[in-house]
Amino acid sequence: MPDDAAARAAAEARAAAEEESAFSHAAVDPDVTAAYGADPDQVIDFYAPREAVSPGGGLAPLVVVLHGGAWRAPYDRRHVTPFADFLVRRGFAVANVEYRRGGVPIPGQGAVAGAGDVGPVAGRWPETFDDVAAAMDALPALVREFLPQADPRRMVVTGHSAGGHLALWAAARHLLPADAAWRIDRPAPLRGVVALAPIADFTVAEKLDVCGVACRQLLGGEEGFTARLPYADPALLLPTGIATTLVQGRADTVVPQAVAEAYADAAAKAGEVVGLTLLEDVGHFPLIDPAADACAVVAEEIAQLAW
Repeated sequence: MPDDAAARAAAEARAAAEEESAFSHAAVDPDVTAAYGADPDQVIDFYAPREAVSPGGGLAPLVVVLHGGAWRAPYDRRHVTPFADFLVRRGFAVANVEYRRGGVPIPGQGAVAGAGDVGPVAGRWPETFDDVAAAMDALPALVREFLPQADPRRMVVTGHSAGGHLALWAAARHLLPADAAWRIDRPAPLRGVVALAPIADFTVAEKLDVCGVACRQLLGGEEGFTARLPYADPALLLPTGIATTLVQGRADTVVPQAVAEAYADAAAKAGEVVGLTLLEDVGHFPLIDPAADACAVVAEEIAQLAW
């Protein structure tokens, strides 16, 4: 119908404008960068708070940022540095984590069925998960050394899109199967998780073709997908016992609202209440765009858990 076509065109134009705005900001260099492993991607950028956290001073809450980009190599931590700067100007300390992502497959090799042989693969199995686990484990000591303005006892993890998946996963490592190398014995010492348009339920994301076949690629392809879901899908790792909020734009066409709702429903069935903040007329990228009102909402949700 003509009206449907016009509505789709308007939605596509808005989404394109939102993405352009989010990526229009200059990258912000960190105060210091520290390694948590030997690989060049195993680094964390640290940002000290630019504003006093309280009239009396004191240590700032630490926000751990896990960037998105469908776990694919072209998207690294630099695109969320304006978001990190937005947070430090509101009194937070920030740790912006890099991790290994998928590269370009050799023609005829490594491609998932239906994905073709060109373009970057989503993630690496198991390296992407190795890195997030190692970074989270290394953070307390690195913060004490490189970011003394931060209080690692008041730590909130946030992530956008694929990074939202990793944030939820990082908070659920104590629920991983017993044979998982990343499993920890008790819940991570977090104040909470704020997941932004997260790829939070792999089964629903696959049905909706979120980021192509990214979820299957992350888990190593068609053969490994089902077997590895219990090790990787946040919707299967509940209840975490850690305060969790999802922030989702209702107009998001990259990671639709249904994915966040599926995670919240799975949490409820597991006996856990997960906050779900739905923003009208907001798409995928305003959540990390300092120029967008939605970004201020994100900062407030983080503050609610951090303080």
